[in-house]
Amino acid sequence: MPEKLLAEVAQHRKSTYPVHPILLNRWSPRSMTGESMSDEELFSLFEAARWAPSSYNAQPWRFVYAKRNTPHWQTIFDLMIPFNQSWAKNAACLVVVVSKKTFEHNGKPGRTHSYDAGAAWMSLAIEASSRGYVAHGLEGFDEVKARKDLHVPDDYHVDAMIVLGKRAPKEELSQELQEREFPSSRRPLSEILKEGCF
Repeated sequence: MPEKLLAEVAQHRKSTYPVHPILLNRWSPRSMTGESMSDEELFSLFEAARWAPSSYNAQPWRFVYAKRNTPHWQTIFDLMIPFNQSWAKNAACLVVVVSKKTFEHNGKPGRTHSYDAGAAWMSLAIEASSRGYVAHGLEGFDEVKARKDLHVPDDYHVDAMIVLGKRAPKEELSQELQEREFPSSRRPLSEILKEGCF
């Protein structure tokens, strides 16, 4: 696990206050090799997600996945908008993230189900980044089609998709995407912090 900033990250990112380098080193490349991932490699990412915090320890997240060159790949690939398909075609695995909208212990609505699923996604993303994998989250897909084609029950919300793979040089992308293939910056703290009230 890198204990310092990667060179390409250091060119584009600087934290205002000290944080662990693993947080800055995580970003969302699009260029992937098309190589497959073993179950051991892939399931280690899901294992990291499994340990995320959640309200009442309900763990509402579920991951519907398909590895490349398997019968379910095309079903999940077809959920994405054409722009995302243009680069995700070289992924090793596609994942749809869903979250249970109600608590199992009492059947009441769980207001933080998507928030908790986001925590699981972040755990997965950090683990992937620490292992040198691409983990790119996206919302550019057909949620209604996902619910229907993946047989998602009514008491689950379709949250997002994740594209996983082994990183390739940015030159494998179109010229337009090459220009966007770098670690992005973030808003300053002054824009996201509100002391006392909004």
